[in-house]
Amino acid sequence: MSDALRVRERWYSSRLQLDITVVRWGVMGVPVLVFPSAGGDAEEIERQGLVNACGPLLAEGRIKLYSVDSVAGHAMVAKIGSAEHRLWLLNQFHECVRWEVVPAIHADLGGHAMDVIAAGPSIGAFNAVAVLCRYPDVFRAAVGMSGTYQVDRFYGGAWSQDLYYAAPLQFLPGLDGEHLGRLRQRRVILASGEGDWEDVGSSWRMAEALGGKGIPNRVDNWGPQWPHEWHTWREMLPRYLYELT
Repeated sequence: MSDALRVRERWYSSRLQLDITVVRWGVMGVPVLVFPSAGGDAEEIERQGLVNACGPLLAEGRIKLYSVDSVAGHAMVAKIGSAEHRLWLLNQFHECVRWEVVPAIHADLGGHAMDVIAAGPSIGAFNAVAVLCRYPDVFRAAVGMSGTYQVDRFYGGAWSQDLYYAAPLQFLPGLDGEHLGRLRQRRVILASGEGDWEDVGSSWRMAEALGGKGIPNRVDNWGPQWPHEWHTWREMLPRYLYELT
């Protein structure tokens, strides 16, 4: 990827109370925000070949890719602070995405408030589905690849309002009104293999929660030859972005 097509920005987030990085690739097209894996930074998807895998889409001007540091995911896997603090950070991370990252994307698009496609692997899949479900006013679709959606298990069984707000499996059952009506016009793709370290059952549980509220979704089971690895996600992401754009 040419440096001319790659821009890195960093700023202090008062919501997170630390600096975050956002990187973009491409010139024009539908905005796609790709969340990294649990502890990944904004440049992980480039290092792991996801940006190159989307090269034809970028060259065609079909998409612009964006990524942001996995702030809450890093705290989650590194067990930084108390469980309550990490859950607070998870909720604030989504708020940061909605009120800082998405406006930055819109500014980068010349002020055009285009709805964003959210995508990501593993914990990135959770974040992609979560931000779509929380903010269907600015996200149009989510692609969850090899997702882990029942995140409470990473917090030692702790529960708080932050977990409720952040996790779709927590808040979807009680969702109604205009928010739900808008979400029913959105779309979720849940893709998973059945190879090493995969859990397609997690995608089915997420699909059941979405379907129970009438939210369009589907599960794609790629089969036992596809493990929980980057080469799986390099195959998945371009395919679904062609479908959605």
